[in-house]
Amino acid sequence: MALFNLRPTKGTAPKSDALAALLDGASIEVMPRTAAKIESFAEILPAGTRVYVAHIEGTPIDEMVATVKRLTDEGFAAMPHVPGRIIDSRATLETWLKRYREEAGAEQALVLAGGVPTVAGEFTSAIDLLKTGLFDQLGFKRLHVAGHPEGNKDIDPAGGTKVVDEALMWKQGFSQQTDAEMAIATQFAFESGPIIAWAERLAAMGITLPIHLGVAGPTKLQTLIKFAIACGVGPSLSVLQKRAMDLTKLLVPFAPTDLLTEIAAYRATNPDSLLQKVHLFPLGGIKTSAEWLGEHR
Repeated sequence: MALFNLRPTKGTAPKSDALAALLDGASIEVMPRTAAKIESFAEILPAGTRVYVAHIEGTPIDEMVATVKRLTDEGFAAMPHVPGRIIDSRATLETWLKRYREEAGAEQALVLAGGVPTVAGEFTSAIDLLKTGLFDQLGFKRLHVAGHPEGNKDIDPAGGTKVVDEALMWKQGFSQQTDAEMAIATQFAFESGPIIAWAERLAAMGITLPIHLGVAGPTKLQTLIKFAIACGVGPSLSVLQKRAMDLTKLLVPFAPTDLLTEIAAYRATNPDSLLQKVHLFPLGGIKTSAEWLGEHR
């Protein structure tokens, strides 16, 4: 598989039917402080779009609930992050989940450990959260869990994917017990080959959860490298670093078009692949990513 050929977006390119099919049902992510800057989501996103609401450590739960409620009221499928390591007790978890369901009307959640160095209470992983049974008790209809196409050094500090793989197998088993639909939402990467190989390896392990592939939305290369390093992106980061050697390109916006075109071509000939949908991290701004989606969807 070819590498992700980062190229600046120059006007509207001819639409690819395969890419448009892959982008059908694509989701996007916001934080309460960035959502507050958007006057109307209905003006930039199709009705019903799944919008993840990222819960960064230190964000008050009131702001999270208000953002989720606003998105739900505007006709979107809001999916708040529920990061276990910032939750100090089961009672707090139950309170948050009840507020998302009863005050904000949310039916979906992204369940994850949360990348913070200090654990606030008893939850250290998404598995700990799922074991409480609270998501089913409170009627959540869809739960997403994290996936790492290039591994995760926080989870497997010595390298490899042993612990990450074991966690996904546990979640696969849990998906057979819960009433909620489940899927894997991934960290972003920049090469199609390793992503496809990872998805095929999961399928061979017996994983059937669909993969919602995370990609970085149109973003300046300099900004993208900064976020990629902060998020622990693996070997495919070298693709960006090679590009950065040309200083004239550092301030030029790049899009995930070529990467997703390659993934779409693969999926067109492998329709049973776990790679089913796309999730955009709007590192260059929500409106910029929404416009890119509009051009290609």
